[in-house]
Amino acid sequence: MHNQSQFSSILSCRFFSLLLFCLLFITKASAEPLFTIHGSNTIGARLAPALVKDYLLSKGAIDVVVIDLGNNETRIEAMMKGQGGKVTVEIAAHGSGTGFQGLKSGVADIAAASRPAKRKEIEDLADFADLTDKHSEHIIGIDGLAIIINPNNPINQLSIKQLGQIFSGEINNWSQLGGRFADIKLYSRDDRSGTWDSFKRMVLGKEYSLSPNAKRFESNDELSDEVSNDIHGIGFVGLPSVRRAKLISISDGLSKALTPNTLNIATEDYALSRRLYFYTDDQPSNENVIDFITFVEGVLGQGTVADNGFVAQFVESIIPESYSDLPQDFKQLTPSQHRLTVNFRFKQGSAQLDNRALRDIDRLAQFIETHPDKKLVLIGFGDQKKSVERAQLLSKLRAMAVRRALVKLGIYPKHSLGYGEQLPVASNDRDSGRYKNRRVEVWLAE
Repeated sequence: MHNQSQFSSILSCRFFSLLLFCLLFITKASAEPLFTIHGSNTIGARLAPALVKDYLLSKGAIDVVVIDLGNNETRIEAMMKGQGGKVTVEIAAHGSGTGFQGLKSGVADIAAASRPAKRKEIEDLADFADLTDKHSEHIIGIDGLAIIINPNNPINQLSIKQLGQIFSGEINNWSQLGGRFADIKLYSRDDRSGTWDSFKRMVLGKEYSLSPNAKRFESNDELSDEVSNDIHGIGFVGLPSVRRAKLISISDGLSKALTPNTLNIATEDYALSRRLYFYTDDQPSNENVIDFITFVEGVLGQGTVADNGFVAQFVESIIPESYSDLPQDFKQLTPSQHRLTVNFRFKQGSAQLDNRALRDIDRLAQFIETHPDKKLVLIGFGDQKKSVERAQLLSKLRAMAVRRALVKLGIYPKHSLGYGEQLPVASNDRDSGRYKNRRVEVWLAE
């Protein structure tokens, strides 16, 4: 009888222990994630998971696992030393628009976007945060919208105008472009995609509409693979998703056709370059969000951006491939031939530096701190004005605005010059092109 009672007691203890274990497991499994990211597939497919993984590792996490949940959703799990066990971060990559919806509904801490917030999104979230403020809008890297074709297609370059005609169906045969006699097959991202929004804004504009014959995709990689297998296909993807497809050079207006490379994308001179964004509350109540954003914008996070095929916001010295093609008077201004991988641009309709430029002032200061022997040459550019003299004056004022920001940090450029409307990198026929042309380049003096 005594043994039976003891046995029952042991069973009860074991049952209670098992129940307690199950309750603890359920509690851990259902614990709130550190933070959630919703939005762009360009960012969410690979870059965001990689950034989260490297962030957790930098905080001392072990056993970090990236779990593909299917349907463009990912969960990252890790064990945090000395912080009570497992942590998770959840990512849903269904298009840039869904990121802003997630912020508004409260299901997302961070909106990932491969294009800037639209006016309607800014207005809808005005009570949440000012999405145009530098504390809400975080540029995490630069991407080049890649125009891809089948590797066996002989076409090597196209203009923005030709792309508009192609994707609207106005040009529908490769022979019209000097290629084979064959119908052009169109491949496009879907309506929720920031990649689509970028393409629509930069290529189609108000002049063209996408042909109803275009095949639509939620995933960059799937689209790229389809184009790779279609000798008559053409599509657009984020740069890391070129995969086995052929990348072609793009020109805009009178600018030279450029292939997306580190310099052309970092400076945003490439016609289809675009910024990648994280949007947050300007004062997030979740301290993990602030910590993560700080990591992403720092050296380690930008290294992860570069490792995943995008262009990081490092300041580097490079001799442009096309330097020999520049006008002789410009070469006299830039005798060292070395240009830095940073351009300063300004808020639309304003003389104020934009959010990326504000951060790049600090990055340039860090570059000079580690290269104290280097002297800077600032060269301002602009779009066409009623007179060449006015364009020249405005471009000079842009260079002076950057100089003032640097002087506040104790950096004194050797020269601050204006080059007017010369050397455009985009067409002046569109607002986006004029915005690109209003820039300040940074070169090194001898």
